[in-house]
Amino acid sequence: MAQKRQQVDFEAFYRAQYGDRWPLLRQALEEERQPVALTEGLDKTYWLDEASIKAAKALGVLPGDRVLDMCAAPGGKTLVLAAALDGEGSLVANDRSQARRGRLKRVVDEHLDERRRSIIRITGHDASKWSLYEQNAYDKILLDAPCSSERHVIVDDKALSQWSASRPKRLATLQFAMLAAALEAVVVGGSILYSTCSINSGENEEVIEKLARRREGRFIEEPLSIEGAERRAWGSIILPDRANGIGPLYLCLIRRSA
Repeated sequence: MAQKRQQVDFEAFYRAQYGDRWPLLRQALEEERQPVALTEGLDKTYWLDEASIKAAKALGVLPGDRVLDMCAAPGGKTLVLAAALDGEGSLVANDRSQARRGRLKRVVDEHLDERRRSIIRITGHDASKWSLYEQNAYDKILLDAPCSSERHVIVDDKALSQWSASRPKRLATLQFAMLAAALEAVVVGGSILYSTCSINSGENEEVIEKLARRREGRFIEEPLSIEGAERRAWGSIILPDRANGIGPLYLCLIRRSA
């Protein structure tokens, strides 16, 4: 009975956002994703969702950059960033979970040569408190934030049992704290790519809007041109019902201006 109630609440929550589009979007989210092969700069192929590659590449990392991957595990996006650095600069790959850090380390060790691994440091900080550890330290930051991951909720009964209408609000609070910390950790003129795999506006553009209100004048949005992305008030979203099964992926690139 409880799970049935959660199913009803879940459907109502997202139908309120997507209206008549929701049934088709839900159907697209139910379909099994086919991972793509990541080979560029790697010793061994790594398979991941195409949207994840798009997110990591959107940050525009160049050799020599000082880069922070705030929520790095399991490591696919870290590999994209490491390949872009090509052994020059530095890359901090962070995850608070010890178990997830273990997987992250294995992914890095198994897929990168020694030259590319040598510039990577794996850490276990609380990303929401990063400004307590470092400020003005990075040229580019990727924040692929923990989110509702609705595609997983739809196909997994256990995940659905953990969902409630209050959970996205709690996640949005955490996401904002991480993004605010990233704004202090990046240098003036540096870039932050904020991304989630959520379809919930409260975890996406509304997080950026909150940062704009509370850190007025501190950043500007940088334009992104990504095939299949739909524009939002802040940033863009790729949704599988209109992007040939790719996504979901929300992303917004901002540049610190003060």
